[in-house]
Amino acid sequence: MTEPTGTRPIVVGVDGSASATEAVRWAAREAVLRHRPLVIVHVCALVPIAAPYAAAFGGYKSVVAEEGLRWLAAAKETATEAAPAVQVSTELTNGWAAEHLIGRSASVDLLVLGSRGLGGFTGLLAGSVAVQVAAHGHCPLVVVRSTDPRTPPRQDGPIVVGIDGSPAGEAAIPFAFQAADARGVPLVAVHTWTDQAIPIGWQSTLATDWKVIRKEHLKLLDERLSPFRTRYPEVTVQPDVTMDRPAPTLLEHARTAQLAVVGTRGRGGFRGLLLGSTSQALIQHAACPVAIVPPARP
Repeated sequence: MTEPTGTRPIVVGVDGSASATEAVRWAAREAVLRHRPLVIVHVCALVPIAAPYAAAFGGYKSVVAEEGLRWLAAAKETATEAAPAVQVSTELTNGWAAEHLIGRSASVDLLVLGSRGLGGFTGLLAGSVAVQVAAHGHCPLVVVRSTDPRTPPRQDGPIVVGIDGSPAGEAAIPFAFQAADARGVPLVAVHTWTDQAIPIGWQSTLATDWKVIRKEHLKLLDERLSPFRTRYPEVTVQPDVTMDRPAPTLLEHARTAQLAVVGTRGRGGFRGLLLGSTSQALIQHAACPVAIVPPARP
């Protein structure tokens, strides 16, 4: 299924990091798949300098802006190399990256970020901007991850979607079907029926009932998927119902997937917690790009 080129672009943020470069490549290919224009954005914080330091730092704004323009030019070249058919433009904006991208998310089709920017600490697997945008953005966000920073994300393998039956997680389903349909790959629909680590002893006591429990959860999963199977008849769906916690199961599937898709908060999320623990785990540890899809907002 295709959509015409519209006014809602795909926006990718860049900061000169290697992670951002991979995000640009991914976003360029996705823009072509979705028939959307691509906007490459660099947000630089040009903080006002007050006296008596204004004279000493008089040229810093122009230096920061020039560096941003160089990053944007390089990113545009990267985008056209990755997807020659992409319609691409660039923007240099003053402000704070997370704040700007969250505001921008209300009017774009998709946001794309690298997993860690230039300011990331060695042990911080996902940058603070990605986490903030995932928690507060109005549109889907893709955090481009791979097995290690030196390896580009894989372009083969299935799409994996986590389905937990919660209203907050329902928006992930159509996004995942669309992604699988556009790429012509299978969709692995993962449903786990516990959020707790289950001791082996308890598992053994449930062994007799496991087949019955699994059958019921497969039925529930099929009900969730049925409308989208009709809408996307060419997508092969591979259901996976597992007696485990969602994060470990999805992380295992992500090892061989090209994209993992989840909602912002699942059934176990607290009311005030905008980003659930499963979403947090995936954007921190997944071996493939991760799409965080927020629920529709009034």
